Amino acid sequence: MSTVLAKIEEVEAEIARTQKNKATMGHLGLLKAKLAKLRRELLAPPKGGGGGGEGFDVTKTGDARIGLVGFPSVGKSTLLNKLTNTESEVAAYEFTTLTCIPGVIYHKGAKLQLLDLPGIIEGAKDGKGRGRQVIAVARSCGLILIVLDATKPATVKNLIEHELEGFGIRLNKRPPQITFRKRDKGGISLTSAVQNTNLDIETVKAICAEYRVHNADISLREDATADDLIDVIEGNRKYIPAIYVINKVDCISEEELDLWAQLPNSILVSGDLEWNLDGLLEMMWEKLNLIRVYTKPKGEPADFEAPVILRNDRKHCTVEAFCNKLHKSIMKEFKYALVWGSSVKFNPQKVGKDHILHDEDVVQIVKKI
Repeated sequence: MSTVLAKIEEVEAEIARTQKNKATMGHLGLLKAKLAKLRRELLAPPKGGGGGGEGFDVTKTGDARIGLVGFPSVGKSTLLNKLTNTESEVAAYEFTTLTCIPGVIYHKGAKLQLLDLPGIIEGAKDGKGRGRQVIAVARSCGLILIVLDATKPATVKNLIEHELEGFGIRLNKRPPQITFRKRDKGGISLTSAVQNTNLDIETVKAICAEYRVHNADISLREDATADDLIDVIEGNRKYIPAIYVINKVDCISEEELDLWAQLPNSILVSGDLEWNLDGLLEMMWEKLNLIRVYTKPKGEPADFEAPVILRNDRKHCTVEAFCNKLHKSIMKEFKYALVWGSSVKFNPQKVGKDHILHDEDVVQIVKKI
């Protein structure tokens, strides 16, 4: 590991001292590709199945998983205790939480798993402390709450982002609009639907050569960067929504409060005094992008007590996805569904398995006779 770390430091130093202009684009692209490969090597699980360490093998349960990430003693354990009534040790000194503590939030009929992760230290992405296990669990989350101490400098935010980025987590971003397809011959082909200011064919070839890819079709649908192309080639990046939870706002002045409030994707709370925790729950629900769909057995009223929770995207909120969430065998006998709600023009309306459901729709499944 020390050899890999030394190589990473060498590459980072060379990137820092290389001037950024058109003449050096290809060289910088090559260096960034080398860096990405070294990071992947560093963060790969150790051979021999050493495991994640005590307390890190937490079974994924509920409708979504949320991770509390931050430096030590920013109030993560207090937030877990207040939001879930789970006991995670709280103290005024650093590194109180040493393992991954799970709790459950019940909100709008959904069961949300909340994980209190041990405090990240600077250098976590390089395997320092328990950083590797902490960020590996964070990668499995559908939402990350980055908890910041309002009494500490705002630069801490950049340090946490840097650690997560180094582990392939992309916060509040969508995957790059790049199509990358290997082929048997013909060299590297680059096409772009937009004017491209960051990538030229030489840079693309240099990056591909580092990955030993000599024949590929690459299509850009946005003004992508070398980092974007590397992310697509690596193929293991996680694009996760994040909320910056500014905790301990009861300990700062109004001027400081106004400054923190300008941070995008943030919310101001006090875990100790339970200020604005309801607002945090609403923001979490919005970021998770979930919908509630209610079942209606034939001849009976709809069950509004136990909604089926689905992700609000075209792939995961269809009638078929709804049926599979209830039971995998339902689709074998599925004939059609009757739907009441905003996703249909008439109430009820007969729909097929590909119909897209909306929040608070009511569905009755009709089976084949």
